[in-house]
Amino acid sequence: SALALNGKIREVGEKVFATNGKKADFASALRSCEEAGGTLATPMNEEENKAIMDIVNQYKQYAYLGIKECETSGQFAYITGMPLSYTKWHQYEPNGKGKEKCVEMYRDGSWNDKKCNLYRLTICEF
Repeated sequence: SALALNGKIREVGEKVFATNGKKADFASALRSCEEAGGTLATPMNEEENKAIMDIVNQYKQYAYLGIKECETSGQFAYITGMPLSYTKWHQYEPNGKGKEKCVEMYRDGSWNDKKCNLYRLTICEF
């Protein structure tokens, strides 16, 4: 479809990743995904990670992922509370030690823990 061609939508297995092209802080991005009937993009394997990375590169913007730091500093989980089954941390990340509770994706597809109040590309999954 035309949408898939211009980078707004990527389908992987059962999931669809889509962006509205807007930047928002973590809470606002999550809210807009939930209002659309989805949640923040949450890569659970290499293929899903690559699909999100394709959108990140299309827009040349880092994006928040549906992953947050747990109560235990330095440990991260899916925003559903489930433990991570797949990770792609950038070298020496996560390093925020409790100060960076959200996770962003770099353009190479790797992850970095980051503060939650920055503006990042909103990518949702459905």
